[in-house]
Amino acid sequence: MEDLFPLVYHELRAIGARYMLRERERQTLQATALVHEAYLRLIPDGSLEWKSRAHFFGVAARSMRQILVEHARARHAAKRGGNARDVTLVDHIVGQAERSVDLLALDQALSRLAELDPRHAELVELRFFAGLTVEETAEVMGTSPATVKRGWAFAQAWLRSRLAS
Repeated sequence: MEDLFPLVYHELRAIGARYMLRERERQTLQATALVHEAYLRLIPDGSLEWKSRAHFFGVAARSMRQILVEHARARHAAKRGGNARDVTLVDHIVGQAERSVDLLALDQALSRLAELDPRHAELVELRFFAGLTVEETAEVMGTSPATVKRGWAFAQAWLRSRLAS
């Protein structure tokens, strides 16, 4: 991990920065802090071996998701039931006008999607939480961009229906 981290740091930092740009309200967690926290979670004892680029970025995306959800929960708890943090699903990510979604509700819906279809949940983690493009997601998942686009459309529709209810 010590050899890998310098090679991927700038890419992880860019992913974190893209996510932070999508935040609607002023973010107290900085992209650098997000990447550093993810790094600390990725190297607990150094025993994890990265099988591929897909494996690394899949685990990194999941780690960033967990950090952001924990941060939102802590803010929500601090407000004792106040408004949870809203994040914006941006045009180029969602494919329609900006919509605001509660990060905690998104996490719950995404957890349910993972129970039903882990592959689509991974796709959402890579696209939304890691901020990867369709092409990058296809590379990481070992599939075609067309398959990613179809899966993304399905996952978006499924999540929208869960978040609307």
